[in-house]
Amino acid sequence: MTADFVVHDAVVVTVDERNRVYESGTVVVRDGDIATVRESRAGDAEIDADHVLDGAGRLVLPGFVNAHAHLEGTALTGAFSEMGPVELFAQMTPLIADMASEHDDLLRAGYELAALTHLQGGVTTVNTMDVRPALGADILGEAGLRAVMGPMLSDLFWDRSVDAQFERARSFVEQFDGSYDGRISAALCPHDDWSCTRDLWERVADLAAEYPEVPVHTHLLELGESDEMARANGSDDSLALLDAVGLLDDRLVGAHFRVADERDVERMSEADAGVAHCPSIFGYYNLDPETPWTPVADLREAGVAVGLGLDDHYWHDSVDLFEEARSARLLANLDAGAQQYDSMALVRMLTAESADAVGIESVGRLVPGARGDLAVLDVDQAKFTPLTNVAAQLANGARRSDVETVVVDGEVVVEDGVVQTMDAQAVRERATAAVEQFAAATEWDLGLGTPEPPALRDVLADAPKRGPAKLLGRLGAQKLRDVFR
Repeated sequence: MTADFVVHDAVVVTVDERNRVYESGTVVVRDGDIATVRESRAGDAEIDADHVLDGAGRLVLPGFVNAHAHLEGTALTGAFSEMGPVELFAQMTPLIADMASEHDDLLRAGYELAALTHLQGGVTTVNTMDVRPALGADILGEAGLRAVMGPMLSDLFWDRSVDAQFERARSFVEQFDGSYDGRISAALCPHDDWSCTRDLWERVADLAAEYPEVPVHTHLLELGESDEMARANGSDDSLALLDAVGLLDDRLVGAHFRVADERDVERMSEADAGVAHCPSIFGYYNLDPETPWTPVADLREAGVAVGLGLDDHYWHDSVDLFEEARSARLLANLDAGAQQYDSMALVRMLTAESADAVGIESVGRLVPGARGDLAVLDVDQAKFTPLTNVAAQLANGARRSDVETVVVDGEVVVEDGVVQTMDAQAVRERATAAVEQFAAATEWDLGLGTPEPPALRDVLADAPKRGPAKLLGRLGAQKLRDVFR
């Protein structure tokens, strides 16, 4: 039987249970699945396959998994780079509200750019929550990506009908879950644990019960206000609230988990829930230097799958998951002392552990029976010479520019660094036109110099009022209760 794809005589980093590395290995993908991973043999170059790649000077590893993302704003790269966190949120809140019904071309351009740049960097799977993912599902699917997607839900953040939000979520599940041969799947995405009431969490739980295979993706214990809002919602803390409504289980993917304590770690482990760690966004926008760092080492020691995510990558202007791994190491060492990670742990957090955290355990490792998603890097260059301690060279020195070939389900989607499923020049032209249109409509100055957004007084005049007022009112009342109890 003809194979889909064969790479032979390559360095193969399997990321299997034993973290095996073959100095000269062969990987065979057949019918979309990995059929063979072993030491190379004479004659492997003659295996009957649609695509045979000589692996000399190349390194093969699983395709990367971006465990937490927001993709539709990708075309606004650079727009927020000079803002502090307060101005960032002041500018983004009304923009996100507008995205619910406006800026279609900008959002589509964002998805196209995200698909293009993710594939170029070896990312084969992304877990994203957005305002209108229905605008991007076909784009990601046709590009060849594997994606978990869902529309954001909140009743204390936007002035939007909760009924309409849930109808949009249900419609997305019905239309896209399992589409593109299963590569596009749906998620339920309550935005976070600080802008959702108990009523909304209960509605999410009811919807999750209707779709028992659909994961629940949220920002979890990101801010000190997370547990405050849980207390305002009648629970001791965020995880107690999720447990009470029936959402603290193996379908839960919690992004950030920064203010977690030991008991929180234990409960995530007991629930077999996953965590997405996004170090760069918090290294760039440090909301509060006193806020604890995500307890990744404790989580992993407790058996919790921890993946790496780029989050709003257009806020910190990087679509490179290799850089995210390096940031995870450097920022953890700065926070808690040297050697917080060994290098293979970071490689696993880019691949197998990210896949496990997201709930797609059929990707992220090169083992027979896994889906045929892999990335091939050019290591025949000075910075990889001599090739020793491969895990360290990947975690510390590899970059997205080293990715040469990308395969998803056995199909070659990137060859010689060129994305085969998209017209890169046309994508770039559409993105440029969409940003120019957006700038003209909103009075943003987005030229080559420092961006000039609209004056905050004008932005805030048009910002949602009812939702944020309810949010601040609930948090303020809870702070007073905490003081006097």
